[in-house]
Amino acid sequence: MKPISAPKTYRVKSFGCQMNVYDGERMGELLAERGITPAPEGEEADLVILNTCHIREKAAEKVYSDIGRLVAAGKENGKAPLIAVAGCVAQAEGEEIMARAPAVSIVVGPQAYHRLPEMLDKATKGERATDTDMPAIAKFDALPARRKRGPSAFLTVQEGCDKFCTYCVVPYTRGAEISRPWRHLLDEAQKLVEAGAKEITLLGQNVNAWRGEDDKGRPVGLGGLIRRLAGIDGLLRIRYTTSHPNDMDDDLIAAHGEVAKLMPYLHLPVQSGSDRVLKAMNRQHTAESYLRLIERFRAARPDIALSGDFIVGFPGETEAEFQDTLNIVDQVRYAACFSFKYSPRPGTPAAKMDGQIAPEVMDERLQRLQQRIGAHQYAFNQASVGKRCEVLVERPGRHAGQWLGKSPWLQSVWFESAAAIGEMVEVELAEAGPNSLKGLARQTVSV
Repeated sequence: MKPISAPKTYRVKSFGCQMNVYDGERMGELLAERGITPAPEGEEADLVILNTCHIREKAAEKVYSDIGRLVAAGKENGKAPLIAVAGCVAQAEGEEIMARAPAVSIVVGPQAYHRLPEMLDKATKGERATDTDMPAIAKFDALPARRKRGPSAFLTVQEGCDKFCTYCVVPYTRGAEISRPWRHLLDEAQKLVEAGAKEITLLGQNVNAWRGEDDKGRPVGLGGLIRRLAGIDGLLRIRYTTSHPNDMDDDLIAAHGEVAKLMPYLHLPVQSGSDRVLKAMNRQHTAESYLRLIERFRAARPDIALSGDFIVGFPGETEAEFQDTLNIVDQVRYAACFSFKYSPRPGTPAAKMDGQIAPEVMDERLQRLQQRIGAHQYAFNQASVGKRCEVLVERPGRHAGQWLGKSPWLQSVWFESAAAIGEMVEVELAEAGPNSLKGLARQTVSV
C-alpha cells in the first residue's frame, strides 16, 4: 500500500450491542485527540471504521459487503477512504479479513482499539496493521477523558464471558470475564455527568457479574456500585444491561426497591422455556429458577418492566419445547423482548449438534413468538395509560414543539412542550401504541 495523507474526518459504523456503541464512541474520542473530526452528514469520511458484531448469522459476509460498497463509492467519487475493521468479527477473523480484503488497512479487536492512533500512523505510511490482543484493563487505562455528549450515556463496567453458552462466540471474541476497578468507574461516571449525561446505562456481557472493592477495600457487587453511583449529583437515572440469571445476588435485587435512581426496568435473558433446550444451551438455569427470580424482582419493585432474549429453532427444539417458550412469555408478560432465529456460529458446540432446524420452521416459530411478545408489550403500554411519570428528553420529534424521550420503564414517549434536550419533564401517559406512547406534558422537573 502507498503512503497516504493523514485523515481529517472519520465515521464509525457500529453494529450489534450497546457495548459496540460504547466502543464506537470511545474510538471517536481517541480520534478526536488527534484532531480528526466526525464527517459532516452526507459527506464522505477520510477514515471509515466498521465496528462489527459476530453474534448473528453471516456477520463476516456483511462486513465484506460493506467493504465492497466503500471501495466502489471511492472509485466513483475519486476519494477512497481508509478502511478499518474493528469489533468481534475483527477479533475472530482478522487474518482472513486481511487476506480477502486488500482495501482494509487496519484490523483491530474489541480489546485493542486503544492502540488505534498508532495503527493509524502505520496505515498512513502504507503499512497494514492488525492487533487482536486482549488486554481489557489496559485498554480502559489508555482511553481519553469522556467528552460532552447527550443526556443518556453508556458506561462499560464489565467485559467478557465465562458462561460458554453453546451457541455463543462472545467468550472467544471478548475473552474472559473482567471487572473494571471501582474507582475508575466512579471517575468515568463523574466525567460523563459533568459532560452532560443525566442517565447512565452500565454495560457488560454479564453486567451483574461485576465484582470489585470499594474505597475501603470491602468486596462489593453491582448493587453496591449502583448505590454509590446514585450519590453523584446531577445523575438522575441508572440502568444496567445485559444480565445473566446465575449472577443475580440479594443486594442487586434489593437495590431495585431501595435506590430511587435505579430505573424499574430489568433485561434478563432466558433464551428458551424448555429445560432440555436450556441444558443443551449450557445456560445453567431452569425455566422454574428463572421464574422464581422474576418473582423476587417483582416483590422488590412491583412496577418493574421486564425484558428478555429468546432464541427459536435451537438444534433439536421440538414443537412442544417451543410451546414451553410461549408459555414462559405468557407467564412473565414482558414489556419488551428481543427474539432471534438460531444461527450456527463457527467454532461453537451448537454448530455441530444434530437436529438442526429447517429455516422455514424457524421462520414460522419466530413469527408466532413475536406476535405473542408484541401482544404483551402492547398490553403493558396500555396499562401505563393514566400514569404520571418523568420523561428524559432525548431528541426532537418529527414536528415543531414535539419531543421524544424515555419513561422510567424504557418506553418511548412523545409529547408537545417547550422543553429542551436533557430536561426531565413530568408527563401523563395518555395514549398507547404497540411501540410508543403519547404523553401530555405537565411540568418541567429539572434541567
